[in-house]
Amino acid sequence: MSRIKEFNLPDLGEGLTEGEILAWLVKVGDTIELNQPIVEVETAKAAVEIPAKWAGQVQAIFHPEGTTVEVGTPIIAIDTEPGAGPVESSATDLPTPSAASLAAVEVAPAEGAVEPGLIGGPAPGGRTAVLVGYGPRTTAAKRRPRKGAAPAAAVPAAAVAAPVAPVAAPVAPVPVPAAPVSPVPAVNGNGHLAGPVLAKPPVRKLAKDLGVDLRTLTGSGPLGSITREDVQRAASAPAAAEPLTAGAPATSAASFGADREQRIPVKGVRKLTAENMSRSAFTAPHVTEFLTVDVTRAMKALDRLRDRREWRDVRVSPLLLVAKAVLLAVKRHPMVNSSWAGDEIVVKEYVNLGIAAATERGLIVPNIKDAGRLSLRELADAMTNLVQTAKTGKTSPADMSGGTLTITNVGVFGVDTGTPILPPGESAILAFGAVRELPWVHKGKVKPRLVTTLGLSFDHRIIDGELGSKFLRDIGDFLADPEAALLAWT
Repeated sequence: MSRIKEFNLPDLGEGLTEGEILAWLVKVGDTIELNQPIVEVETAKAAVEIPAKWAGQVQAIFHPEGTTVEVGTPIIAIDTEPGAGPVESSATDLPTPSAASLAAVEVAPAEGAVEPGLIGGPAPGGRTAVLVGYGPRTTAAKRRPRKGAAPAAAVPAAAVAAPVAPVAAPVAPVPVPAAPVSPVPAVNGNGHLAGPVLAKPPVRKLAKDLGVDLRTLTGSGPLGSITREDVQRAASAPAAAEPLTAGAPATSAASFGADREQRIPVKGVRKLTAENMSRSAFTAPHVTEFLTVDVTRAMKALDRLRDRREWRDVRVSPLLLVAKAVLLAVKRHPMVNSSWAGDEIVVKEYVNLGIAAATERGLIVPNIKDAGRLSLRELADAMTNLVQTAKTGKTSPADMSGGTLTITNVGVFGVDTGTPILPPGESAILAFGAVRELPWVHKGKVKPRLVTTLGLSFDHRIIDGELGSKFLRDIGDFLADPEAALLAWT
């Protein structure tokens, strides 16, 4: 077996076909250990570190940072026996052609050309490529005439081999032979022989939209391919100043062009979120209801909880009480925690409570598995770990799959409430708004109270108006007086 092993990009989650290399944690020549993290890859669900499958020495890294690689593509080569001496060349390695052999390759003219190596085309050493057993050709190779082109007159083979005598011009008594010109293959702007420019379809479309000629660019990607950055750089380059027309006043007009636009590639977490939200918005019939609640007692209960000795090192926030209220309300209305399966509705006896989190790579919704079985303290610890992991970008795909019910806390941004879109496969999502001090009628008098607004979106195929209203009402009753609700409901 070969000591050089290529490590392919593994399948990091269900349905994932590609990943973007965010950062290499090793470099060529490094000695690595088994299961040592070697690369950080962002998929459509999360950014994860991939461990090494073998111990050894890094021989090659096939893709630079920022490259999107398909699952199953080799990304790194590892020498599993670095102490066994230099690596022997493989039998499949091709020798580097010499300068003499390269010089012997003839370049066919533009018209009637036959590519080197094909039947009838030139080969190194002045030979002609032929089928084995049929001998060399004795006539010049020619191609079938193009459609619409006049057929060329037949020329005897002897005339082809004989030198052509110069023809005197009518005005000159002595013909002057033209200097021999070596045929030079056409070269496009990318520095390669004439032919299609190396660029992916999205890059070609971007160049077309921006009016950039790909043949004038020099690619900076793999194998000289043109990247999106090359096109954007060319489009934003200042154009040559045009001379002003005589008599025309010089005015500064507003400009609207690519140099004042920013294009952000849609990929990774943001791409998956867009696909999921579009599918959910146009599949499940959404209904949203709102409820404004006086949460003054709930905020006082949190203060008393923070003062307790066993809670002093625990992160306690209003979201903790909202989560507890949702879990208790689900026990009273289990149909809310369900999913639509076409011919049947799947009611789940467990609650994988999703908490929407905004990260640098986009919105993610990790969930707390079987959150209904947790005590209030265990729920607080689970929420703290979930938020901290999301902020560092280390949330795993498993933590973001299997959610049954979701809470989105828009209040941290100073927003009162919203109409959230259901995560695919879920039937309800609750928006928790900002807690504000507002004038409120309390015990017959207008007093300043702490108030928040809840917004519940639900799938109307499963949850009708009565069920959705009762579920939202129970959440509001718990937040209005959590201590009394805990005594009455548990």
